This record gives sequence, structure tokens and C-alpha cells, in this order.
Amino acid sequence: MYTQFFGLTELPFELSPNPKYLLLTPRHREALANLQYGISARKSLTLLTGEAGTGKTTLIQAALASEACRSTKIVHLANPTLTRGEFVEYLARAFNLSNDACHSKALLISELEMELVRRRAAGVNTALVIDEAQSLERELLEEIRLMSNIETPTEKLLPLVLVGQPEFADRLNLPSLKQLKQRVALRCSLGLLDENETVAYVEGRIRIAGGHASTIFTREALSVVHRGAAGIPRTISVICDNALVSGFASETRPIGPDIIREVCADFDLKAPAPVKAPVQVVSVPPSPPPAAPPAAAPASDAPKAEGRVPLFSNFGRKRGFSFF
Repeated sequence: MYTQFFGLTELPFELSPNPKYLLLTPRHREALANLQYGISARKSLTLLTGEAGTGKTTLIQAALASEACRSTKIVHLANPTLTRGEFVEYLARAFNLSNDACHSKALLISELEMELVRRRAAGVNTALVIDEAQSLERELLEEIRLMSNIETPTEKLLPLVLVGQPEFADRLNLPSLKQLKQRVALRCSLGLLDENETVAYVEGRIRIAGGHASTIFTREALSVVHRGAAGIPRTISVICDNALVSGFASETRPIGPDIIREVCADFDLKAPAPVKAPVQVVSVPPSPPPAAPPAAAPASDAPKAEGRVPLFSNFGRKRGFSFF
């Protein structure tokens, strides 16, 4: 819609977890390295946590597409809100097991272990990645714990990756989940972006989409984007995408902070209000008090100075007038 107007070759702020748009901050690099190592080295359980919208699923996709994991067959469960029976059926179908294994947990474990041994002998690694782990029921967490026990005397046959929001890490502190927590071999988390990382996120996506960020957004606009999105990458994308639509509709380029504030208001996001120039108050010093009138000279009995005639000294003296 707006790609041609802004000089883009594709939409830069789609919400799909496309790994080519991944922003690798230091935290993202560390998390990506942990995921790659946990899968390729067949660690029992790798845990990735982060707030909603911080890029966990995108990071998972990047890890699975990386060279380190390219030879690994991945079973990725994106929606784990299943019953125990549905979970068993899902695994049986995902690992190409028999129809009977879809309805029997005992057959599932038996056939799954044989399949994993066969794959490992052929040099194929297999991993199970479960997204939205905070939605897992207690009984499914117990099934996952038992699956982490599938192993040979020398290595794990099914490395597990659990991805969830921070409350899932809190759940692992419950006494009933103590055994599952003990199986966590690697643990990493994603945080919110700071303002510089937000700018890098927007600039990077626009660059990958064939554009130049400096001609599309002002620096002040990106500052408002950061504060309105609170550093959440998904929300940053939503704000920027809608701002580009508004900019296209109003033929505005580059987009300034006012459009960003309008978008944030539409989505009920708390963007900062424009800063008003401070009113300069000129201090007027108070007027000095009026000078006191000079004090009257005190009366003196001393004789007048010679040569000075007192005023009205001749008042009342009789004058003689002569016309001749």
C-alpha cells in the first residue's frame, strides 16, 4: 500500500516471525547462542523466557534456520493448550508413529524411543520445541519431564526447548515442579529494548525492506515510538506500520512525532505529550521606596551670617513715598 511512496520493496513491519528481520542485541545474541547450543549439543532442557512481543518466536525461527541446527529435525508445538490425550496424539503424528500410538501413552513412549534411536544412529538429531509454555497444564509439564528421560547411557535423545513468558519461570519455583526445574541445563531471557535499540530495530527493518529510515521517520518520531511502545518490538512494529499508513494517506514524509502520537492514541498507548516551550518570566525589581523629604534645619540662635538679608525682613516697615 505505502511501499512505493516511501521507497520500500516490501512491508517492513509485518508481525510474522521472519528471522531475516531479527534484531541481534547483546541479549538476543546470547539467547540465540544458548538455543543453538542446547539443540545441537542435545541438552536435556533449554529455557527461554521473555515478555509477550519481545521476539521469542522469531528467535526460535532464527535458531532453527541457523547452520548449527540445520541438520536437526524439529517438532515445534506453537499452541500447547492441549489435554493429555491430545498431546499424545500430536506427538505420535509429529514423529510419524503408528495410529495406535495416538491413543496409548505406553505405545507412544515405546515407539518414540525406538524412532529416536534409529534417527540418532543415522546421524540425525531431533528436538522438541514448545512455545507459549506458560499455558501448559500441570499434567503436561509432568509428561514433558518424563520425555526428558529418553536417553542412552551417553546422551539425550530428545533435547527439549521450552519458550514462555516470565511467569513460567516463576512456576518452576513451585515445589511440585522441582524435578522439572532441575532438568534445565540452559536458561536465557529477552528484555525490553532501550531507545537506541528501538532506533536500530526500526532502521534495520526499513533497510532490509529496501528503504532509508532517515527519509521516513524523524529522530524525534522514533523517540516517541520507543516511549509509546515501552520497548516491546511487536508494539514498535504495530506503531510504525500504522504511522506509515497515516503518512501515506496525508502524503507526509518524513513522519514526525505528531503522527506517532495520533497512532498511539488510537491504540490507547501512552505516548509522551509534546514538550511546550517554557514561558519566560521577567522579574521586575521592586521600585525603591520614595526618598524621605529632607529634614528641616533646626532653629538656631546664632547670629545670621553677615551680608545675607533674611527673606521678608522689611515686611511691615513704613515706607515714605514722594512724587517729586
